[in-house]
Amino acid sequence: MTPESVTDQDLVRFIVQEARLLDEAKFNDWNALFTDDGIYWIPLAWQQTDAITHTSHMHADKLLRDLRIRRLGHPRTPSHQSETRCQHLLQMPWVDKKDAAANEFVMRTPFHYSEYQVEYEEEVNHLVGTAWHHLKVVDGALRMTLKRVDLINCDGPLTAFNLFI
Repeated sequence: MTPESVTDQDLVRFIVQEARLLDEAKFNDWNALFTDDGIYWIPLAWQQTDAITHTSHMHADKLLRDLRIRRLGHPRTPSHQSETRCQHLLQMPWVDKKDAAANEFVMRTPFHYSEYQVEYEEEVNHLVGTAWHHLKVVDGALRMTLKRVDLINCDGPLTAFNLFI
């Protein structure tokens, strides 16, 4: 795959596959979808433009994603002693930007995310928002340079979520 050969269908398929990897708890495979300098970001404020000088719910580079994934699978992590399941319900991903010459592709995907921790038998945790995927072709495959998750209630009280949205 080259930037010039990327189709809208390729971009949509990437977004659906990314959500499926999370839903199936294939976190290492999901993490491999990022470029080495890729960022996973959940802003704390509505329409937040800066993740460096402003607090975020999460702003994770490769090191922090790797640490979180190791913690999710570690037997001594108390909050993960029981199985946690998640499900993404996606609206149709939308190609917001497609610039093959610059190798830049941006996808916008409204979603509903649900998470349930089996042992605690609590209610299902629901989050709603829009995911922005900034993609480029690296070594013949699409990779994320940024996944930004804008929650509609980002600046309100949130229940804890254990996995990746």
